[in-house]
Amino acid sequence: MKLLPRIDAEGGAEWLARIATLCLIDEARLSPKPGLVDSRGNGAHHDLTLELMERSAHSLTPTFQALAQQSWRRPADVALRQTIGRLGREGEQQMMAATGGVNTHRGAIWALGLLVSAVAMLGGSAPAQAIAATAAKLAQLPDDAAPKLFSKGLRATHRYRVPGAREEAQQGFPHIIKLALPQLQHSRQRGSNEAQARLDALMAIMTSLSDTCVLSRAGLEGLDAMRQGASAVLQAGGVASKAGQQALAELDARMLALNASPGGAADLLAATLFLDRMTTPYLAN
Repeated sequence: MKLLPRIDAEGGAEWLARIATLCLIDEARLSPKPGLVDSRGNGAHHDLTLELMERSAHSLTPTFQALAQQSWRRPADVALRQTIGRLGREGEQQMMAATGGVNTHRGAIWALGLLVSAVAMLGGSAPAQAIAATAAKLAQLPDDAAPKLFSKGLRATHRYRVPGAREEAQQGFPHIIKLALPQLQHSRQRGSNEAQARLDALMAIMTSLSDTCVLSRAGLEGLDAMRQGASAVLQAGGVASKAGQQALAELDARMLALNASPGGAADLLAATLFLDRMTTPYLAN
């Protein structure tokens, strides 16, 4: 655990916003990710590019800063939840304006927005589990102003009767706390470089996540292919091993063939990187 460079709302909010933006960019650049935009190309997307993803990330910096400022050392209550919801929706509008109407980071705004707010509520420093638990308290509160229209993700959760991004947050981000962060740390400890460790963390998420982005594009066949392929990568020794790299290449080819992109897992990886930076001193700045 570490301390902010300046322990006050203004300096802390600016710092948190910068880190959140950096984590979105780090996730976008990470390669090779199966079916996702990365430094190699557009993955399964015809409307996304790495440049667009980075532009989107930068457009969200003011949103993250406003979330942190409004949440600084405040308790979880309905008033704060509604403020966070409003700021998040305003952030979506800024994102859409920056991308020409392309949804690049709507899911990440939800996950990272809650976590940024939670860190601010805790005064800028706390263990990962405490941050996730605080974010869960926020996610469990009602936001009467939230749109009633179903997103693609919500439609997928209802059609396939699976939990989605809302439930992930309300449960305290179990795919991050129980799978991604432990895998990230384990891969580092056994000698993987940072990119390899982060890809392993992504695989850990993908082994069990009900990724509504995949479900929307490729149904249960795509979800099964994602989970089985990610498990194969880790069982082969992770991305640092030759067998793991081969399994990852096979998963990438399968995702592309199905036109499937695990965008929900990517959002949670960005959130994982954020929580990692909050609790790993040498990554803090």
